[in-house]
Amino acid sequence: MPLVSLARMSFHRQLAYRAANLAGFFTNAFFAMLRASVLIALYAARDGASVGGYTVRDAVTYTGLGQAMIGWVALWGWWDLLLQIKTGDVASDLQRPIPFFWYWCAQDFGRAAAQLLLRGLPMMLIYLVAYPITLPASAGQALAFLVSMLMGWFISFCWRFIYSLAGFWSPDAQGIGRMGSTLAIFASGFLMPIGFLPPAAQTALNFTPFPSFVMTPISIWVNALTGPALAGALAAQVFWCAAMALLAHLILASGIKRLVIQGG
Repeated sequence: MPLVSLARMSFHRQLAYRAANLAGFFTNAFFAMLRASVLIALYAARDGASVGGYTVRDAVTYTGLGQAMIGWVALWGWWDLLLQIKTGDVASDLQRPIPFFWYWCAQDFGRAAAQLLLRGLPMMLIYLVAYPITLPASAGQALAFLVSMLMGWFISFCWRFIYSLAGFWSPDAQGIGRMGSTLAIFASGFLMPIGFLPPAAQTALNFTPFPSFVMTPISIWVNALTGPALAGALAAQVFWCAAMALLAHLILASGIKRLVIQGG
């Protein structure tokens, strides 16, 4: 299938950047250990009392998983599509016999899978050795984590695809992309568990797609979401998968019309 071939080529393209991947991994590992140290100190100051439903072991696990998932959901920005629009090369992509959205989705999945292999899995292996981390309580919980992580990637891709489409309206939309990326970093629960925030902030963020990127999968891994709460979290991710994909298609259709009007 063409989409599988695109994903495979994107995966192998990521493997070619050995030095960059190695540097990125060590950078992620350094900040993971730093964040873990800060949270361990926080819990020590509270005599080990749980915070937002997280024990110290859960919080340390959260830092490892969060850093491991950076590349998977591309939290620090994704400029491939935006640059294609800026240079005009997007015109050739639009003429391919593959739907434009799925063409980019397949490529991003290959990129994400490579990042998970090169950075995510080694990160968790380090944490297994360095810290007593929390593990899923059952095989079903582990499976739910994998499903949630996959949906988190797709929702993240839709968000990055959407803000990249700003290039159809702006000659230099990278600033908009940076704002979109920064919003995801703060609102996804990457910097700190959403349960650490005031109740009003938690409620507001739970009405957005951002917790699905990082917080929902991590909460499933550390067994903070089980039973009906787990089912509800997965249902919310299914909803956001459909809603964000629909929104991406609507904005894309509008952007293509504008490109044609400009004589692109």
